[in-house]
Amino acid sequence: MKSQLVELIGKISAGCMREDEIERIADEAVQAYADPQAFLAANPDINYDDSFPFSLGEWIVVGSLPDTVLFQADSYKDLFAQIVASFDKSVAFNLQPKQLAKVDPLTALNRIQVQMGALNKEQGGYVLVNFSQLLDDELQMVMVGNNDLARVLELCEALKIAAAPALEALRVAVHV
Repeated sequence: MKSQLVELIGKISAGCMREDEIERIADEAVQAYADPQAFLAANPDINYDDSFPFSLGEWIVVGSLPDTVLFQADSYKDLFAQIVASFDKSVAFNLQPKQLAKVDPLTALNRIQVQMGALNKEQGGYVLVNFSQLLDDELQMVMVGNNDLARVLELCEALKIAAAPALEALRVAVHV
């Protein structure tokens, strides 16, 4: 399980996290998955209870990801602003967050995905992926290199972490 967690976190963090950070999160998550009560007893500062819609191990993974890796917002405009802020200023974006304010969710996400697909050409562009269960925000996503997408989805399935390409999922939800 640890090797799967290290690989998953490494792929979704896309160079935004150091190896030692990834290892630490994976170690803590493995402990939390294995014995939630012992982990909570040893870490009383962890804000988790049984009402959460996922396991403590998943909570450790999700809660440990920095805001340059896990994007959470209540609107696509705010989500995209966070994504833009996570990049170095040398990265040029054709789309601006304010352009998403007055469009429907599917149009907004499609525009964001087109922009993200144009970045990181060596990885086939980025794909936004809905990641884990929502708690406080309407949107919760990570960016994955298109070349890594299949493996990331496979790892999430093996680890029982909900994940789906965001644009495909929204298209299905809108057309149901």
